Amino acid sequence: MGTLYTTAQAAEAATNWRRLLSAGAAAVTPTTIRSWATRGHLDPVGLDTKGRPLYAHADVARAEVATRRRALRLVGIPEKTR
Repeated sequence: MGTLYTTAQAAEAATNWRRLLSAGAAAVTPTTIRSWATRGHLDPVGLDTKGRPLYAHADVARAEVATRRRALRLVGIPEKTR
């Protein structure tokens, strides 16, 4: 299955990806990860020993890309200029 992240670890990984791709853009917080899960952008693949959701590396990456693209589209930045 690959690397699994807790909510906090998923937020850290998504922040790192976002900053690499967009020159220091805003951080992804654990609240954002929970929001992505609530909105159906990110599904947990299991639970850790404390009952907290775990997210797959690839799923976190897909959710980050999808939500970043949507955010850029909403502020009027076309896909081809990114």
